[in-house]
Amino acid sequence: MTSGSGLFGMDYDIAAIVRGYAQGYFLMANDDDRTVGWYSSHARAVVPLDNRFRYPKSLRRALNQNRFQVAIDRDFEATIEGCADRDSTWICDELKDIYRALHAAGWAHSFETWQGDRLAGGILGLCIGGAFIGESMFYHIPEGSKVAMVKLVEHLRDRGFTLFDAQLQNPHLERFGAHTIEADEYDRRLREAVALQRSFAYHKLSDHQSA
Repeated sequence: MTSGSGLFGMDYDIAAIVRGYAQGYFLMANDDDRTVGWYSSHARAVVPLDNRFRYPKSLRRALNQNRFQVAIDRDFEATIEGCADRDSTWICDELKDIYRALHAAGWAHSFETWQGDRLAGGILGLCIGGAFIGESMFYHIPEGSKVAMVKLVEHLRDRGFTLFDAQLQNPHLERFGAHTIEADEYDRRLREAVALQRSFAYHKLSDHQSA
């Protein structure tokens, strides 16, 4: 992984930030002084949008029983806070503000699961063309984030997205078929994806759709 120094102040150049992501970089807070900088990785984790995507068998019951409803941007703020609420997090206060600015400009989104009026879990990410760049995920109710992952992949397929960038591999993502690709392949796929015209949508998918 490579990184840059803290780059941001109170006024965010949204176009420059989007260009950075479109070129394969992502933002994280520095562990030492919590300043935000650009990072990249030589091996990039991607979640497959084809038949290589899979999910744990234990999740089938929650999906079949329609335990959760799915929504987009119903509570973006709570999704940011849910993603940051852990013992060790790279989502500092400044990065939260950057996500809020990206959301206000139409680039950052939350894909959420709900049980009634309770937020169960969600995934935070950026949409650039046909690329979804996942930043983080969380859950308040067991299986909330896992169901969000399955339903997000279905949504991206339906909307014609071609890349789900998960940035860094971990055992949780591996359970969904996530794998790493080399920088050259990632750069090619990212260029092709961001050149597409795709819409992620800002509204709840359906008042009656459940997961």
